[in-house]
Amino acid sequence: MNGFWIILTGILAASACGAVGSFLVLRRMSMIGDAISHSVLPGIVIAFLISGTRDSLPMLLGASVLGLVTVFLIQMFHQQGVQSDASIGVVFTALFSVGVVLISLFTRQVDLDLDCVLYGEIAYTGWDTLTVGGSDIGPKAVWALGIALGLNLSMIGLFYKQFKLCAFDPALAAALGIPVALFHYLLMGLVSVTTVASFESVGAILVVGMLVVPAATAYLLTERLSIMILLSMGIGSVSAVLGYFIAAALDASIAGAMISVAGVLFALAFLLSPTHGLVWKKRRLRRRGPAGQAV
Repeated sequence: MNGFWIILTGILAASACGAVGSFLVLRRMSMIGDAISHSVLPGIVIAFLISGTRDSLPMLLGASVLGLVTVFLIQMFHQQGVQSDASIGVVFTALFSVGVVLISLFTRQVDLDLDCVLYGEIAYTGWDTLTVGGSDIGPKAVWALGIALGLNLSMIGLFYKQFKLCAFDPALAAALGIPVALFHYLLMGLVSVTTVASFESVGAILVVGMLVVPAATAYLLTERLSIMILLSMGIGSVSAVLGYFIAAALDASIAGAMISVAGVLFALAFLLSPTHGLVWKKRRLRRRGPAGQAV
């Protein structure tokens, strides 16, 4: 039964990450998930100092707030002329360092860090269950990721045209009266909530990988955003299922196997994609001949 919950959790994580990951790839902000994974440390420390407990809810709330602060600072620096990748690097290293300093000052006697508080392990999904009214209603991870997936799909469904236009042509979106900044922060808020909710459920490797690799694979296979989102969710889900069975056969890391499968699928798309694939590009070049004309 635990295997079923692991697979379901992996599919939900892949789908939730894939839905928003497609927009991150298009906007060249693929590593925002990795940035959030480091920069939430001060939020965890502050949440502990306020609540006095390491329970999941205060930790997640503190991490989510710092996740939003992270994307706000990244966008602010980018708007002031700092390159996007440099903004991400500066913000997450600075905030992570602040978190380390806070731990060294205020929580030296407490086992408090990202690994022990926030990062989860998908193999333990089936044993960490949610109880309501004395009844076991299933693993916490399934509920958390199901809510995150539902939130992502609802927001993207309601504002699909706005998200699409802001991703491809923010200047045109602004000219049409669309509040570009608002939709940017709405998207980054979805990324932050998805990332933080997934960390506790499935671990960091799986979250960061599922945000980037399936979306990058889908980008190589289609020119339509709607199809790209569906492909990203589907590729991530297939990677989760195949990765689980490979990990079970090899007695290896489940999260690592899932992302390894996603990496193999990306490599296949990179080589064989009809539009962007390396093999097809070389075949087209051969057909054109040395003078650039068809032979």
